[in-house]
Amino acid sequence: MKYVLVTGGVVSGLGKGVTASSIGLLLQACGLRVTSIKIDPYLNTDAGTMSPFEHGEVFVLDDGGEVDLDLGNYERFLDLTLTRDNNITTGKIYQSVIDKERKGDYLGKTVQVVPHITDAIQEWIERVAMVPVDGKEGPADVCVIELGGTIGDIESMPFIEALGQFSYRVGRENFCLIHVSLVPVLNVVGEQKTKPTQHSVRVLRGQGDGLLQAENIVTLYDVLNIWHIPLLLRVRIAMVGKYTGLSDAYLSVLKALLHASVACRRKLVVDWVAAGDLEDVTAEEAPEAYKAAWDLLKGADGVLVPGGFGDRGVQGKILAAKYARENKVPYLGICLGMQIAVIEYARSVLGMADANSTEFDSETTSPCVIFMPEGSKTHMGGTMRLGSRRTYFKVNDCKSAKLYGNVASVDERHRHRYEVNPDMISQLENAGLSFVGRDETGRRMEIVELPTHPYFVGVQFHPEFKSRPGKPSALFLGLISAACRQPNTIPQNNGHLPKPVANGTSNGHVTVKPHQNGHAFKPSNGSLNGVYSNGNGVHF
Repeated sequence: MKYVLVTGGVVSGLGKGVTASSIGLLLQACGLRVTSIKIDPYLNTDAGTMSPFEHGEVFVLDDGGEVDLDLGNYERFLDLTLTRDNNITTGKIYQSVIDKERKGDYLGKTVQVVPHITDAIQEWIERVAMVPVDGKEGPADVCVIELGGTIGDIESMPFIEALGQFSYRVGRENFCLIHVSLVPVLNVVGEQKTKPTQHSVRVLRGQGDGLLQAENIVTLYDVLNIWHIPLLLRVRIAMVGKYTGLSDAYLSVLKALLHASVACRRKLVVDWVAAGDLEDVTAEEAPEAYKAAWDLLKGADGVLVPGGFGDRGVQGKILAAKYARENKVPYLGICLGMQIAVIEYARSVLGMADANSTEFDSETTSPCVIFMPEGSKTHMGGTMRLGSRRTYFKVNDCKSAKLYGNVASVDERHRHRYEVNPDMISQLENAGLSFVGRDETGRRMEIVELPTHPYFVGVQFHPEFKSRPGKPSALFLGLISAACRQPNTIPQNNGHLPKPVANGTSNGHVTVKPHQNGHAFKPSNGSLNGVYSNGNGVHF
């Protein structure tokens, strides 16, 4: 087994995850099998209880693992199916050592960071690196390890020590260190300043890692997006959510939209709409924000309401679903986005004025969405319906089944505590909704459609987690193709699209126009503000 370690220096957020993923993709192109490990030095056991404001999106794996969003990068770039053990945290390591100590496995010895914690880290890496994650038998050839945070952080020190020991343990010929560091340029003189990186490298060398020759030091310049591809026509999607101030909170949704727009050869424009700004109370308290939010929604070619928790902004999401339904605007609701679409339909069409989810109103007499019987209301972490579950199509000629290639069932990943009330299904279906996808029992609703609408789809699962460049999510393809009025782009054969005829050109800029409280802002990572080819070459 060969190991590649990617570390970061000076500041966080430099793109270690993209670097690690890109290295893995290059190794795959050389014919090697690759696996990935992400190390997060925080004390949390996993990312499941962390706020998206604090740490970005919680990425869900097939086995139900709630992990760091960088594992989503690995799966998308490398087409892997990782496990929860591919995400190492300080909490997991310390818990494993404490469990051993409680069982007496250390035979009365004093348990210390060195050697017990550092040994546990090395043993975890070696064990997980041998687990195949690419659908083939036997271990991979290379394990790419990303160490989160920044060199010099106190919480990273046990991992740096362990990885230094590990490089000697496996042999230096089997271990490669790649250090990603910031080299700032002073605007006044345009001079690169290497002093911060020198300090970062000095800390690494103090842990036993040497500096490579000058020819192994590469300068990489900033670009706004790594995907340099021609996109010919804009398609504007309104993203109506709660965490619109931080694009990382919906990272996989954004990536899935981009994958689908690429497949449809369209230039993606995402308009962020803070759900709360659509509500009547905002019209009174902040009329400019209210008008700006509604202008964005009404100017969209499609509407997407992603998942979320809590009641803030729910009324705005319901209004967005109502607008899309009544005005025949393509709509995709994910998780909570599906639930609010059902609530809106019950209120508007069935006349149930108090229709709601028991998550938001436990006293409602029309509970359209209820708490799952197997869930827990006392423990937060890992107590939801998580991971890959199977959905069976009950209506063969529905839009969703066609998008998935007319298969009998699909496996998608879940992360939710509430679900559509099975006791209200007959009422809703008699009124025109169609629950076309269900679980194996037939009582758990997975996919809802409005047959009379060009594209009105809600799903309880999270299709964004399995979208890949070149293999976009079927339901996101449906949204984008409906939004740009390309009915012929709906895939009929395992999700592969025919090439649409281009009917326009663009300047090649993928645009994100966020909106919150009436003010536009730049996303924290700029990940969708890429500059692409306009047909005459790639522009950086």
